[in-house]
Amino acid sequence: MNILILGAGGREHALAWATLQNPKCDKLIVAPGNAGIARIAECASLDIEDGGAVAEFASENAIDLVIIGPEAPLAAGVADRLREAGFAVFGPSAAAARLEASKSFTKEICDACAAPTAAYGHFTDADAAKAHIRAGTAPVVVKADGLAAGKGVIIAETLETACAAVDDMFGGAFGGAGAEVVIEEFMTGEEASFFVLVDGEECLAIGTAQDHKRVGEGDSGPNTGGMGAYSPAPIMTDAVTQKAMDEIVRPCMAEMVKRGTPYQGVLYVGLMIENGQPRLVEYNARFGDPECQVLMLRLGGQALDLIHACAEGRLTEAQVNWADDHAMTVVLAANGYPGSYEKGSVINGLDALPDNSTQVMFHAGTTQRGGDVTATGGRVLNATARGATLSEARARAYALVDAVDWPEGFCRRDIGWRAL
Repeated sequence: MNILILGAGGREHALAWATLQNPKCDKLIVAPGNAGIARIAECASLDIEDGGAVAEFASENAIDLVIIGPEAPLAAGVADRLREAGFAVFGPSAAAARLEASKSFTKEICDACAAPTAAYGHFTDADAAKAHIRAGTAPVVVKADGLAAGKGVIIAETLETACAAVDDMFGGAFGGAGAEVVIEEFMTGEEASFFVLVDGEECLAIGTAQDHKRVGEGDSGPNTGGMGAYSPAPIMTDAVTQKAMDEIVRPCMAEMVKRGTPYQGVLYVGLMIENGQPRLVEYNARFGDPECQVLMLRLGGQALDLIHACAEGRLTEAQVNWADDHAMTVVLAANGYPGSYEKGSVINGLDALPDNSTQVMFHAGTTQRGGDVTATGGRVLNATARGATLSEARARAYALVDAVDWPEGFCRRDIGWRAL
């Protein structure tokens, strides 16, 4: 098969790596890719949010399967355009991707099928939102309704902070994403990420993970896109997983079918679990980043078979074969992230790193400049490893971190602390 992956981050490097483990992959193109991806696959310059341009490129390159990594092309309807052109696509339609693109839409779906989630209010003007906040108690969660690259969520410890967050959102701090806001009750418990492949009707659970959103050790400081992750998530027992499927995922997916917008692709189910009861925090319409990195390292080449079956509506015949192993990824970020950071610093030591089925350095925000690999993103590298135990995976991941010579970067040293 000839395969095209859209995206340029660590998630897409992990998807490319797993795809190449499968002998069914004859040719792999990643657009636009990054310096790490360019070492293993052909990279192409392409506007991945322009469905017409992607369809034309796929046709010219005899592509059999398109895997869409990030959320922006999904929200822009790139999957729809490709399906119209006759391509097998992994990724939901723009209508189904509203599960990520609109927090209030997700709440509406949950209401319709009684899926357990936080109580909420949806507002289109600041005064009404602030009146709702003042009538309640803190802590309270304020979310920009639209896509804000994983950063449009404020957990406000006081009512004043919550009201200030509302002012920021309506004032344009998150661009168009903050034109509407959702105010939610603060849920207590432990968070986990649950990944499910969906081909309309059929749902297949393919793994669990836990990530670390805060920039600082001990889960302190501002939220980020994620500073590290590990899989599996210990809190996702068989009983909790079954409850999440029966009470949340399947009813919501059935509701999407009922509305004429069936979901097809990977569903990232963000859960809060307390006393064995899962509640929905959010849906994302793509693999989490950096959770995808740990899942792909554990799944290996079978990931392509599962993705292909999902794209072709054949999930009923698919199954996941899990090894009894653990994986961890540690994000190396540019100093200053998630605030302002410098771009262009040179990263040394990458060529000497191991690259095998137990240790891989995925690239997230890198560019090749001459003979140098330079840092061009906030989150730059993902040191990813697996082992028979989480402790072994952790030791291998941090061994990769320590082998890199990049003084302009930093990482958290406590990834996995909850489980360890």
